[in-house]
Amino acid sequence: MRILKSISGGLLLVSSVSLSVAADRPNIVIILADDVGFGSLNSYGADEAHVRTPNIDRLVKDGRRFTDANTPSSVCSPTRYGLLTGRYDWRTSKKHGVINTNDPLHIETSRPTIASVLKSVGYQTAAIGKWHLGYGTGKADFTKPLTPGPLDLGFDYHFAVPQNHGDASGVFVRNTEVVGLRSGRVIPVGKSAYGRDYFGIDAPQRVDENVMDELTTDAVRWLDQQDTDTPFFLYFAPVAIHFPYTPSDRTKGSSGSGLYGDWIHELDLSVGRVLDTLDRMGATDDTLVIFTSDNGGVLMTEGERPEAVAYRAGLRCNGRWRGRKHSIYEGGFRVPFIARWPEHVPAATVCDETISLVDMFATIAAVVDRPTLSDEEVAEDSLNVLPSLLGASVPMPIRSSMILHSPNGNYAIRRGPWKYIEGKASPGLKRISRKDELVAALYNLQDDPGEQNNLLSEHPDVAKILASLLKRQRKSGRSR
Repeated sequence: MRILKSISGGLLLVSSVSLSVAADRPNIVIILADDVGFGSLNSYGADEAHVRTPNIDRLVKDGRRFTDANTPSSVCSPTRYGLLTGRYDWRTSKKHGVINTNDPLHIETSRPTIASVLKSVGYQTAAIGKWHLGYGTGKADFTKPLTPGPLDLGFDYHFAVPQNHGDASGVFVRNTEVVGLRSGRVIPVGKSAYGRDYFGIDAPQRVDENVMDELTTDAVRWLDQQDTDTPFFLYFAPVAIHFPYTPSDRTKGSSGSGLYGDWIHELDLSVGRVLDTLDRMGATDDTLVIFTSDNGGVLMTEGERPEAVAYRAGLRCNGRWRGRKHSIYEGGFRVPFIARWPEHVPAATVCDETISLVDMFATIAAVVDRPTLSDEEVAEDSLNVLPSLLGASVPMPIRSSMILHSPNGNYAIRRGPWKYIEGKASPGLKRISRKDELVAALYNLQDDPGEQNNLLSEHPDVAKILASLLKRQRKSGRSR
């Protein structure tokens, strides 16, 4: 069993803790689920009458549950960019929206990622699941090699749904090619779950009800192929619980909240298979596992969509937080975050420290003793929160402020109990959604976690300070 025996000081960013690991490093598995809101797991308050998440909650029993973990965006691809690079996505040319199915690779191949850092110190690396960060240098042509792509960002292996569950590609990608591509001709295959025409790629088409099983089976197969003497990094991004809700026969009808709850069960089943594989490999004690989500859940209260059916059944996918995916309110950003690493992360504990998913870059760099220095143009917004994972005592919050960003370009900044919302959409945005949120606002999340009382007029001095800090961090190109 690998045991990292010492903690050394002063190596990374603003924190005073990083691990001195010499040549012995833990395996790392990051499970980034899709659209799983704060209240969607039993360990985060979901009633077992609505859903049951025993496999994910195994991580809570043996690890550390965070109550104030946040995504940098309330939508998919910007969070994925931020997690892998340690940089807010809005610092790129993408100021709003998400990456489309045939958009080019969104991460510059010259930019370090978690995968490239880990590969540089001897890790085997894989990205399996939802990718949603583009391929190639122009409009992606799925009949040709999809390069540059994940293999140019530090991953040794890649198997993916290109964009979203049910996306218009209709196919899987392995490494640089569409799986089973037969020709460059277009075949008639109808419309996707979003009502868009499928690309008609001449290759085996994905069956939505089977996708989670196929992705998980590939992840398990890759893990089984790993040499126990070489550390590995698995970035596993399940498509659940993103729309369309397509539970398999094993989970359909198994929850008390309809298809939406069944789809949560499908995710839990997948996580259980990955954890069981680590157990079978004898790798559990040597592996840091992080489970989290790319944004909050899709909350609906009326109509017959599965989200509304689940709501009427009693499931509150985002817990007590206001808003949902796409929103500027907390329901769009607060997500489950669980870390397990036996003998390092204290078991059955809770941490209230404020963290962002962009912090994973610097934190994992600390785990493998590859500190990111503050004067480097690398991971510009990432802070080392390893002390919080390890349960170390810190004299003050590691993250003094944090910027949040909605898909319509609306910014917010949090500092201490305060949250300031700028209330503006991206300039030039033609179709503006969630117009009701485009109002400047100030909330005290300690006193008003539901963001019901706008204190802007009562505390204009606080709002001014936060607006100035937001402007300064945007202009400087970094927030650390």
